[in-house]
Amino acid sequence: MRLNQVTVTAPDLDAAWEFYRRLGLIPVVDSRPHYIRFLCPDGDSTFSVDQGERTGSGTTVYFEMDDLDAEVARFKSLGFAFTSGPRDQRWLWREAELFDPAGNRIVLYHAGKNRIDPPWRVRA
Repeated sequence: MRLNQVTVTAPDLDAAWEFYRRLGLIPVVDSRPHYIRFLCPDGDSTFSVDQGERTGSGTTVYFEMDDLDAEVARFKSLGFAFTSGPRDQRWLWREAELFDPAGNRIVLYHAGKNRIDPPWRVRA
């Protein structure tokens, strides 16, 4: 089984389009004002935004980056406002947090081998 995509809800797909394009995602479907879908720049995972009034409903999306600090610095220079980070977490990930225009929590992170093989991984 592979994760295909994550979909979040936003009332303003034009604002979402601009935010996620600036974040580096590659457009796949533009059915505004109802739906947009992007391809992540690394791998084949996709990310979608569906038009709706529910915002910031507890959704958190994690995007992994190899050089997190450099990418956060670059995004800050583009005007992105971060609420935290980059900083090391006790679960051995380095993270930076921001919110999209609809209030969905976005975490940019680097975990390396600890993403799927942390020291406390359950073993068969």
